[in-house]
Amino acid sequence: LRHIERNSVLLFLVPADADDIANEYEVLVNELKQYNPELMDKPRLLAVSKSDMLDQELKDEIEATLPKEVPYTFISSVAETGLQELKDLIWEEIHKEA
Repeated sequence: LRHIERNSVLLFLVPADADDIANEYEVLVNELKQYNPELMDKPRLLAVSKSDMLDQELKDEIEATLPKEVPYTFISSVAETGLQELKDLIWEEIHKEA
C-alpha cells in the first residue's frame, strides 16, 4: 500500500456484481484508514465496474446506496462505457488539488 501514499486522488473500483457495493467501498476505506489514517485526507472517487450487466433500474437502486460525499460513475471496459466520464472525474479531482 505504500505506493498509494504518493497518489493525489484515490480511485476505488468495486464490481457491480458485489453483494453490497457500498459495504465493499467501506471495507476498502477502513483498510486504508488502518494502514495510514492520513490517506483519509485524500480525495476519493468510486467506479462501479461491470456496469454492462446492469439496466437503468438496477443502477438507480445502487446509486441510492452509494456514499453521497464520494463522486462515482458506472463503467464497463467490455462495453467501453463510462470510461470518459471516469477520466473526467479523475481530471477534475487532480486539478482541484492544484
